[in-house]
Amino acid sequence: MTDQTPITRPTGPRLNEPAPAFDAPTTHGQKTLDDYKGQWLVLFSHPADFTPVCTTEFIGFAKRQDDFAAANTALLGLSIDSHYSHIAWVLNIKEKFGTQIGFPIIADLNMAVAQAYGMIQPGASDTAAVRATFIIDPEGVLRAMVYYPMNAGRSVDEIYRLLIALQTADENACSMPENWKPGDPVIVPTPKTPEEAEARKGEGYETVDWYFSTRQL
Repeated sequence: MTDQTPITRPTGPRLNEPAPAFDAPTTHGQKTLDDYKGQWLVLFSHPADFTPVCTTEFIGFAKRQDDFAAANTALLGLSIDSHYSHIAWVLNIKEKFGTQIGFPIIADLNMAVAQAYGMIQPGASDTAAVRATFIIDPEGVLRAMVYYPMNAGRSVDEIYRLLIALQTADENACSMPENWKPGDPVIVPTPKTPEEAEARKGEGYETVDWYFSTRQL
């Protein structure tokens, strides 16, 4: 009989499981996760209002909000600042940068949402949410998580690309290669039996080897 080290399950949200529920005040009124059923949701946190990197990120999301909306996707920001701080920051961004923030921002003073989503990283700060981004599907399932450090802004273009890749993969039962963009070939599911592998070259795909085939949508 040998000793076995117990497997430690990660804390916080996990991919392909239901996203943590929330009921929180925002700049657009009280919001719950259920409010977003039937559409995709990009939930993203930032360390603090009135900070330079966060300001650039919010401007970036605001400028792409119509693109996200066209993809049946809502945007929802969060920080551990107050409701009134959020309002003042939104007004400041409009006045100083000429950009209207059209999506809600959660005021998470008690850190309930930040804790549930693992946005608090003690190595970075015990009182501020790191730059975390979560993509949640119309059924409320967490499909992607991306974390950035405090001093490096995230790429809104990449988050949008990832969203479209997930939606396209779901709709077409395929996978996406590195840096896939609409119009690029997609990866065909790998054969699961030797017989399927032998038949692959005759199935009309662009096949490099039995395990790697692509097709156009």
